Amino acid sequence: MLALRVGDALDSTTQIGPVVSEAQLLSNLEYARIGVQEGATLHGGEALELGTKGFYQRPGLFVECEPEMRICKEEIFGPIASLLKVQDYDEALAMANDTPFGLAAGIATQSLKYAQHFKQHSQVGMVMVNLPTAGVDYHVPFGGRKGSSYGPREQANYAREFYTVVKTAYVA
Repeated sequence: MLALRVGDALDSTTQIGPVVSEAQLLSNLEYARIGVQEGATLHGGEALELGTKGFYQRPGLFVECEPEMRICKEEIFGPIASLLKVQDYDEALAMANDTPFGLAAGIATQSLKYAQHFKQHSQVGMVMVNLPTAGVDYHVPFGGRKGSSYGPREQANYAREFYTVVKTAYVA
């Protein structure tokens, strides 16, 4: 994660582009401060000064987190993730669903049983199996559940199914 190349989004060698605005960068850095204050350990996450104009931030990973921490309950909208340890699949699913948000979730597994169960029982709008939760296809319905969406999912043929709850799932 710390080896990812941060840079200009137009550079083909860049893996992580700039944060959208100075205000968002400041918000991300405030979450970094909050997480450390709450007792988590942050690897990375600092602002970067690069040769091109933009608001750059090294990706960050919080470890030694507790589920009640703000960094685990709120959407940061930046290149920072929080790692929570669980004992088993059931605890992981319960923890993933214990949030007011539900845009996307993913599971990395070799078990079709867990993959199928996760697709059906995760309370999100998009599910990824053995894939990252970013970079979805634009021709499929996009949106979340709970507090992670705005309005209907109108992409593709979904407009006529406005009042249904659908879930997009990918398996690799």
